[in-house]
Amino acid sequence: MSEFIKVKSISELHRTLGIGKPKHPAISLVYTKDVNLTADLFNKKYLWDFYMISMKYENCDLQYGRNYYDFEEGTLIFTSPGQVIAPTAQPAGANENGWALYFHPDLLQKSELGSKIKSYTFFSYAFHEALHLSEDEKNTVNRCVAAIEQEYRQNIDKHSQTVIVSNMELLLNYCNRFYDRQFYTRSSHQQGVVEKIEELLLAYFNSDQSLQQGIPSVKYCAEQVNLSPNYLSDLLKKETGKNTQEHIHYHLIEKAKNLLLTSNASVNEISYDLGFEYPQYFGNLFKKKVGMSPNKFRQVN
Repeated sequence: MSEFIKVKSISELHRTLGIGKPKHPAISLVYTKDVNLTADLFNKKYLWDFYMISMKYENCDLQYGRNYYDFEEGTLIFTSPGQVIAPTAQPAGANENGWALYFHPDLLQKSELGSKIKSYTFFSYAFHEALHLSEDEKNTVNRCVAAIEQEYRQNIDKHSQTVIVSNMELLLNYCNRFYDRQFYTRSSHQQGVVEKIEELLLAYFNSDQSLQQGIPSVKYCAEQVNLSPNYLSDLLKKETGKNTQEHIHYHLIEKAKNLLLTSNASVNEISYDLGFEYPQYFGNLFKKKVGMSPNKFRQVN
């Protein structure tokens, strides 16, 4: 059985990787060529309390959940605190140009970025949803990372955190832009996902699944198309203007309208049939989406 190791700080991370003490207590840029890649590092599960942005320049593989993923040159991956990483052994010399930027949430305390870090949803994408960069994009990312490294390696003063965090936000905003490009260039594949979700929700609400299993969750929908919940929502938002939850609500309300107009069931009965545990939740959602209560809708139509 693989060993499970919890890494709570950047200092602990450096000790685990067999490199010197960090220059800053809350952020560190680690180059793969500097890591002592002993057998002890591999085939273990690591749980760390910080964010990671990692550039893979040559083939390497990581385990996420039960799956292994091979990353080709120019791949950027992201993890957030609490995610489990399980690196597998690489051949000698593999990925020597790679790097990983680690930063603890404490770095972002009292900053605007700290309050909106969760809006960068790619930190919770699955590994197979990694960002694949063009040559120009790689150069842009590397410039941002170099600026961050240069700043935290200097003598820390009262401006250091502000400058570091500002450069971090610039890097994350570029990553947002590049993910938008990736969504756009893979539009044909994305459209196939949209169609699958539409078919899934139509079939769900046209059967007794909502009565038996309740309202489908975003997680359920994502699992059906082998995507992470945040990636699916971002994909749908870019393709249709509505995230996964909004797609679920759309089909739910359309089914509710049909039941209100074609059956004699009470509003309470309809709400239970649709998977609501409490009828008032159905009434509130219906009024929010339609602009009137279910009873009013039935009366005027």
